[in-house]
Amino acid sequence: MAKHRAHSVEFKRQVSQEYLGGETLHGLSKRHDVSRNLIRIWVDKFQAGALDEDVASADLLGTYEARIVALERLVGKQALELEFLKGVLQPRPRPRSETISVTVGTAASAFPKGAN
Repeated sequence: MAKHRAHSVEFKRQVSQEYLGGETLHGLSKRHDVSRNLIRIWVDKFQAGALDEDVASADLLGTYEARIVALERLVGKQALELEFLKGVLQPRPRPRSETISVTVGTAASAFPKGAN
């Protein structure tokens, strides 16, 4: 099955202008490897001004895609920060030999009683 190709708005406009300039559908079809019916559709859109709207839509789409890329980068950065903070905040296992002071909550003093 043939793969569909996407043509730029500039290419569509160029082919339409060539047709309106006197080129034949058959000649344009052979030269650009595009069906004659598709060229007719492009010419109709060009004459109706729809290809100009496509340019504005394509520009807007490019702006949106750039914004999406920036937001995805920010989300990725924030995800890394969250993973880092989750790792820092997790309690670390204490060795069984470590003693805990009731008053402070950390290891007891290593000094014997009365040696302070």
